[in-house]
Amino acid sequence: MREVIDSHLDAWNEKITLAEQMIPILGLLYRQRGLVLRMFGRKMVPATTIDIVKAHRFARLIVGNELDIKVSFEMLQKIGELSLCPARLDLGKLAQEYLVGEQSDMDAFLNSRLTTVMDGCDERDIEPKDVVLYGFGRIGRILTRLLVDRAGSGEKMRLRAVVVRSKGDEVADLLKRASLLRRDSVHGNFEGSVSVDREKRVLVVNGNYIQFIYAGSPSKIDYTVYGINDALVVDNTGVWKDEAGLGQHLKAKGVAKVLLTAPAKGDIKNIVYGINNDILSAEDNILSAASCTTNAIVPVLKVINDKFGVKSGHVETIHSYTNDQNLIDNYHSADRRGRSAPLNMVLTSTGAAKAIAKAVPELAGKLTGNAIRVPTPNVSMVVTNLNLGRETTREEMNNFLRDVSYNSRYQDQIGSTWSTEVVSSDMVGTTAAGVVDGEATIVEGDRAVLYVWYDNEAGYSNQLVRLMQQYVGLDYPEVPART
Repeated sequence: MREVIDSHLDAWNEKITLAEQMIPILGLLYRQRGLVLRMFGRKMVPATTIDIVKAHRFARLIVGNELDIKVSFEMLQKIGELSLCPARLDLGKLAQEYLVGEQSDMDAFLNSRLTTVMDGCDERDIEPKDVVLYGFGRIGRILTRLLVDRAGSGEKMRLRAVVVRSKGDEVADLLKRASLLRRDSVHGNFEGSVSVDREKRVLVVNGNYIQFIYAGSPSKIDYTVYGINDALVVDNTGVWKDEAGLGQHLKAKGVAKVLLTAPAKGDIKNIVYGINNDILSAEDNILSAASCTTNAIVPVLKVINDKFGVKSGHVETIHSYTNDQNLIDNYHSADRRGRSAPLNMVLTSTGAAKAIAKAVPELAGKLTGNAIRVPTPNVSMVVTNLNLGRETTREEMNNFLRDVSYNSRYQDQIGSTWSTEVVSSDMVGTTAAGVVDGEATIVEGDRAVLYVWYDNEAGYSNQLVRLMQQYVGLDYPEVPART
């Protein structure tokens, strides 16, 4: 019995030792070479030793067995010795491909698989792109964390400034905003360094010099004074949603493009990254990233429609309360939203059905929608009741959604969970736009009910970053390429 106990502990310690040795290599490749490595879609930087070991165990859900960490460690060492251009590499998929392939020489395997990222690096070298956040609320602060985290990689988007309204005492305001960035009741403390330059109105976050600009009008700001040029302004205030309002940003010196973090009005393109981002053009200078709900459900509906067809359906959003609701009963211009958010479920309307049709035109007129605000601070759910184009089974539906979430071009947009114990708080921090709860799926003939979780803050913010990268022209090769 003692030998059995010791063998398990020895095997665990061996995995931890290899994971510890992987961390500095991963960090060096990320910070200095612009190589973003993942393990079956899971981020490897930043990651703890436990994260790395769990990522290897995660392979069981995809390929049927745990990935041998000794193989991935050896492959990572060899990748570190190669001269590669900035790229995104899935170490897990590459290691698995090598293990099941006929090639026994790992060096030869890597040379053949990484050919596309070995040459022409100088041609891909581009200047960092300046980003300005207009507003510093929930989405603004999460975007700050994400952009700062990526600043050392090859993505080259640099958060240069944050614009907020002046409340009189700018130093006190800056200190308060630094505190809000450091501490978050939902997402936890910021694992990094935040220092304040009171005189210059600057936050230095993990070495990122972020100028705070106090202004009341977008058009009157001169960003070039701060060395900011051709910037992408991400408006997360929700104050302006049409071309006239958002166009004020383009009148400011140093601004090239504008992205709205809410559904837009008029002819502005509403983009759900991964679904209809192919309609972007170089001439676009005002875009909308649609809503968190639209980003969560559109990818799932898109793949379901492509596979099974959708004749009709209803989309019900169960959404955490937001800052526009009241803590206690008080006046509100919208119906019901004036009632206490922490004490009530609040029935309200949603434009999700119309927004879905904008992203997936073939679903126009087929869906209805409504929403309920519930007393949780973050993580929401969409329940979709669909009449399909053909009959199917729960097994076929879940197998399809599992494969899409692990092995398709939509794996950043569609996640999945297969535990019967998952609740909303387990979804805090998820990077996928939406996460299908496979255990809750109901299928009867041509009728299906799907439950999709989404972190309406973190999941949406990750979608924003993906869209921002394309919007400013940052496009790096991915190996293996997604299909």
